[in-house]
Amino acid sequence: MIDSNNQTAIFGGGCFWCTEATLSELRGVTDVKPGYAGGSMPNPNYDQVCGGNTGHAEVVQVTFDPTRISYQDLLDVFFAVHDPTSPNQQGNDVGTQYRSVIFYTSDDQKQQAEAFIKKLTDEGAYDGRIVTDVKPLDTFYEAESHHHRYYQKNPNQAYCQVVINPKLKKLKEKYATLLK
Repeated sequence: MIDSNNQTAIFGGGCFWCTEATLSELRGVTDVKPGYAGGSMPNPNYDQVCGGNTGHAEVVQVTFDPTRISYQDLLDVFFAVHDPTSPNQQGNDVGTQYRSVIFYTSDDQKQQAEAFIKKLTDEGAYDGRIVTDVKPLDTFYEAESHHHRYYQKNPNQAYCQVVINPKLKKLKEKYATLLK
């Protein structure tokens, strides 16, 4: 259910199946759609994006109720469930389409994301340098329907077992108070 009080956030943390599976578990998140953003080709498809020549990143569009979950909480979880120090790679997924990126939809989101990254950097939260890009959203292209709710539809698939399950375990252990 989407109402006029909801806001939208766009996050790219590697494979969109992982990011969708984790962020959709949060209270106040009313919808998560996998898709593509940040490239030059209009209306790209999965094969084109995976080819690495469109400039797009795999991302999720998160619709959330800011009275139930803050953008700061979304940032906190986003940075916890992927490696923001790995340029153009998350695990075995390699290429610019798997880069760590935040596409902001307002100046407030830009300021919050940049301040959050500075805070993590100042705290030395990671061994490496945070490489997450913070860029304005131009266009979000929704992914093909078979990518939607991929983890929910395929929980026993090997990728889900090996890559997504540990992220969900970490989410449940560290962010229980934010879960639905």
